[in-house]
Amino acid sequence: MASDSFEVIGGYSLKGEITPQGAKNEALQVLCTTLLTSDVVTISNIPDIIDVRRAIFLLKGLGVKVNRISKDSYSFQSDDLNLEYLYSSNFVENAQKIRGSVMLVGPLLARFGKALLPKPGGDKIGRRRLDTHFNGFIKLGADFKYDKKNRIFSLESSELKGCYILMDEISVTGTANVVMAAVMAKGTTQIYNAACEPYIQQLCKMLNRMGAKIKGIGSNLLIIKGVKKMKGTSHRILPDMIEIGSFIGLAAITKSDITIKNCAVNELGNIIPIFKKFGLQIEIKGDDIHIPPQKNYEIQSFIDGSIMTIYDSPWPGFSPDLMSIILVMAIQAKGSVLIHQKMFESRLFFVDKLIDMGAQIILCDPHRATVIGLNRKHQLKGISMTSPDIRAGVALLIAALSAKGKSIIHNVNQIDRGYQNIDERLNALGAKIIRIKN
Repeated sequence: MASDSFEVIGGYSLKGEITPQGAKNEALQVLCTTLLTSDVVTISNIPDIIDVRRAIFLLKGLGVKVNRISKDSYSFQSDDLNLEYLYSSNFVENAQKIRGSVMLVGPLLARFGKALLPKPGGDKIGRRRLDTHFNGFIKLGADFKYDKKNRIFSLESSELKGCYILMDEISVTGTANVVMAAVMAKGTTQIYNAACEPYIQQLCKMLNRMGAKIKGIGSNLLIIKGVKKMKGTSHRILPDMIEIGSFIGLAAITKSDITIKNCAVNELGNIIPIFKKFGLQIEIKGDDIHIPPQKNYEIQSFIDGSIMTIYDSPWPGFSPDLMSIILVMAIQAKGSVLIHQKMFESRLFFVDKLIDMGAQIILCDPHRATVIGLNRKHQLKGISMTSPDIRAGVALLIAALSAKGKSIIHNVNQIDRGYQNIDERLNALGAKIIRIKN
């Protein structure tokens, strides 16, 4: 499938209000909960992005009755499923396109005792193993097989049984998947070293409304007492914290005056404090975030005067999905910063494009890059480049909007996977982005 391109004329400041979409990462989790019950489940604030459309397409293929109630709200009913679809070439082809398809496994295993999954796709940002998911299912009593030739995972269980699970990594999707399997397991499951992101908290609260019995929400120890049946509910997805952070970084580097509406500020963790370490002025007005024009912003140093290091880590640490945004924003800051991307070894490989644009960045190794801020003394220049993944793609778009002249960004369907109509929404603020259909 040919991917579109963006033609970007940079160097303009933006102005106005923008509302973040529903959270992509939460959506891909809560959509799968609809498989746990034959009752109707209604979900609102669903982002209209490629990965979510693909997830809904998979649910429809399984026989889920999907009804679009409004622009961002859907109802789902899984009362007459066709599990033979799992063995079809259509399912294999489409499930491979999104990593989020792995989260179908937990609910299917919990309710029907079997699940099948081709090795899923997603961003090319380094190794993203699935052992945490499958080890959890195995401990709950599932039989696991992997067909190496066809790259197909399969699991079966006549009855899942609660147990103690020590997660071998703090995986958000792994935690979500195992939780969805455990809610209908016999007895009590303890999941220690669980991810505790707001999206996991949202998932657990939703499951409890569906009849699950989960305690410890918000901590790294979840205690789940299994139930025999789940029921329907309604759920609203949080605003996407990654979009919020992206808009903050965009406003800073382009000297824009942007108000981000309805941000669920109390759910943002340390995102705003980290951005403030770059000397940004950020005004909180109720649940809105106002970024006034930043004439200059200076990166803070540590107390002893040493260079600031920003690194990603599991919640409540700083999200790895915002490291690309922080890196681009640092280009026009005063001072230097070490960006340490710990969790994925290929996410910094897009910096060569930024260097070509005039940024002063030293790529130390696959995980670390040092940015020497230009302090607005030199404007980036537009170039032609390709988006390697969702987050790097938006970071390159932000860089292009701050640059002098024209930039071309190819493969922007990667950006579309995670950002809803991003070109139209930014153009409404004064950006000059033209989508070129290829």
